[in-house]
Amino acid sequence: METKEKNTTAKPVAKEIKKDTWEIKDRFYHLLNGKSPLTFRLNSKHSSRKPLMYFDEAKGYNRELRYATNMRSPFVDEQTGSATLGHIVFEDGVLMVPKSDTSLQKLLSLYHPNRNKLYAEKDDVVEASNDLDYLELEIEALNAAATMDIDQAEAILRVECGSSVSKMSSKELKRDLMLFARSNPNLFIELANDENVTLRNFGIRATEANILGLSQDQRTFTWASNGRKLMNVPFDENPYSALAAWFKTDEGVEVYKSIEKKFK
Repeated sequence: METKEKNTTAKPVAKEIKKDTWEIKDRFYHLLNGKSPLTFRLNSKHSSRKPLMYFDEAKGYNRELRYATNMRSPFVDEQTGSATLGHIVFEDGVLMVPKSDTSLQKLLSLYHPNRNKLYAEKDDVVEASNDLDYLELEIEALNAAATMDIDQAEAILRVECGSSVSKMSSKELKRDLMLFARSNPNLFIELANDENVTLRNFGIRATEANILGLSQDQRTFTWASNGRKLMNVPFDENPYSALAAWFKTDEGVEVYKSIEKKFK
């Protein structure tokens, strides 16, 4: 018996309407730049003095926004009937919007022109990622601090603590170095990779040991033993930063080697 072949030609299908992917949940918002005033009121309706508009690329024009507690949409052109206007108030820098208030959530999370300028939505995934990045940076800094030699440790701590490091024992240096690496890993790694920090510390130690002399106006370095001038400090520059840069020149390298021998 002859069977008819199944027609495999695809039939035209109507374009699928995408479902609203908006996640129904309570949402938290916080003011940026560490601000946390007792109360902070965010613009919730459009006016000539304080515009509240959103450019809708799909429609090709600006749409007026306002927060109405009895409307399902934050767009004025989608609101019908008498609107009950609401206020958007952050308390101590934070605002919690319950899942039942989808209109305000969408206004804050998608359309408000001050989003990510004055405030931002709390994102647990992003925060977890940032926390992980910070922890990895902290581990990197602590590992570097644990294997760092005393001279470099002193150089880094001098940036943070000043001349008091000269009176610290090696154990005190190591302890404070680890604490510094843990409290500010980003700055610690930056200083650890900056060769000028070590050279600057070398120059300070040479001056403290009376191997080098620095004039009272901090404009000239000399040999302390005979007063012979080594270099002039450029105007408006830190003397030890200038000395660190000079140590990299041909003449400076020879002086550096000479000082190094005196330290031994």
